Amino acid sequence: MKIQRKYIPLLFGLGIALGILLGSLLDFGYNDTALFTSNAKKDKLNKLIDYIDYEYVDVINTDSIVDVTVNGILDNLDPHSTYIPPDEYSAMEENMKGDFVGIGVSFYPYNDSLAVIQAIKGGPSARAGIKGGDRIVYADGINLSTKEITDDSLSSILKGKARTPIEIKIKRPGVKDLLTFNFKRDHVPIFSVVGSYMLTNNLGYIKINRFAESTHEEFKKALIDLKNKGATKIALDLRDNPGGYISSAEGVVDEFLEEDKLILFTKNKTGNISNSYTDDGGIFEEGEVFILINENSASASEIVAGALQDNDKGVIVGRRSFGKGLVQREMDLGDGSAVRLTIARYYTPTGRSIQKPYELGDKDYFEDYLNRYENGELRSVDSIKVADSLKFRTPKGKIVYGGGGIIPDIFVPKNTDYEVEHLNYVLRSGYMRLFIFEQLEKDRTYYNSLSMEQFQEEVVISDQVVEDFISFAQFRQINLKASKYKDLYKKYLKATMARQLFDNNAFEMMVNKEDAVIQKVIELTLEKE
Repeated sequence: MKIQRKYIPLLFGLGIALGILLGSLLDFGYNDTALFTSNAKKDKLNKLIDYIDYEYVDVINTDSIVDVTVNGILDNLDPHSTYIPPDEYSAMEENMKGDFVGIGVSFYPYNDSLAVIQAIKGGPSARAGIKGGDRIVYADGINLSTKEITDDSLSSILKGKARTPIEIKIKRPGVKDLLTFNFKRDHVPIFSVVGSYMLTNNLGYIKINRFAESTHEEFKKALIDLKNKGATKIALDLRDNPGGYISSAEGVVDEFLEEDKLILFTKNKTGNISNSYTDDGGIFEEGEVFILINENSASASEIVAGALQDNDKGVIVGRRSFGKGLVQREMDLGDGSAVRLTIARYYTPTGRSIQKPYELGDKDYFEDYLNRYENGELRSVDSIKVADSLKFRTPKGKIVYGGGGIIPDIFVPKNTDYEVEHLNYVLRSGYMRLFIFEQLEKDRTYYNSLSMEQFQEEVVISDQVVEDFISFAQFRQINLKASKYKDLYKKYLKATMARQLFDNNAFEMMVNKEDAVIQKVIELTLEKE
């Protein structure tokens, strides 16, 4: 899988397309009875499927025909109306709900065993004392190291109904006998607030990686904690956040604005307009906010950025966002699958639509990143094309534009060097995660004994570890080289190690060191003092 240099921007464009997880809890009052009455068009499709089922010369899987038909119909709509097959729908629901029921470990098969990469914070395994590096040998008497155990059967063994008991037998490095843990399956959180800490004595930092059902409550908890630590300013990082539930985005905006401020409005095909306003009692109405966005910030992320920008609250820092101003609603198709259908457009408080054009088709739409890469927009604010016809003014007179994403108030260029782009691609692939697990296995007892402070001081990623990682990747057909970015490799390797030993917050703290956008925010806060 050797990746040629010219394809890296395209791969990132495809990654953005695949990453746009879109959702909405808005209900426009459809009458299901009226929607699903019989008509000639529906009867025609039903008859065709029946003819193929009963009369066609060969045996055909009509389920696959239906899937192709559904996808074909949706392909003629807009880029964000999509079909979700049953095998993907349940996993997507878990991710967006914000939790799942199970034992709460991340793992992978390793040397004929089931190795725990990390016990998820707040889950039953972590509470029971299971640690990274442990080998799960038995679950309820079932030997998990046999080749007969498939991913599906493994999932059914470890997952289950909440509060049902399970017995886990663990082989722990340095311990002779198997360890037995008896506990109950429970809800395991899937956090969407993945970073929360102080950048300076008065500047807090919060990173949201998607807008799930639990996001607003997670955000409030983090915001209160940072206020208690002295934060009067917040850097809200929405970079690479593909979106999610509108209601969660509205909740986040509500914490920054006083009562009765317009957050957004939506309009459906009948012209019905629905306005969304803030309530009273926002946690951070008096504080300053800096919203960090980039070309991968989409949907609900853009709602937050647009609402705060249009209400003259805060400063948008980074690069132009994705440009998605359509509202989706997930609709169950009755067989475990669903369709995510565009039901309305949303507009920011000044009345601008930030939806970029899609008339030229999905290929052109999702390769917009490649266009930005080639026209220099990722490196220079002067390359951002705006239309005077889409010019709007905020209440305080600031000019903002519609037509394709949120344009930041303060532009920070991207390092588009091939090696940096390539490294980011590899980071998304998961190879570094597996490599770091093997590094930790070399002295698991030592690493598990470290506090975060000790880890930062004592653990050093050597040049040899970088070379070993490059060899590890090359063996898997990923072509890497260290050259002038060796320090960047070291930073991400150590940060990935910190995530496996501690949590996502530790990872964010380490990768954000010397981050150009965060440094710009710190610089802006110092200028005002």
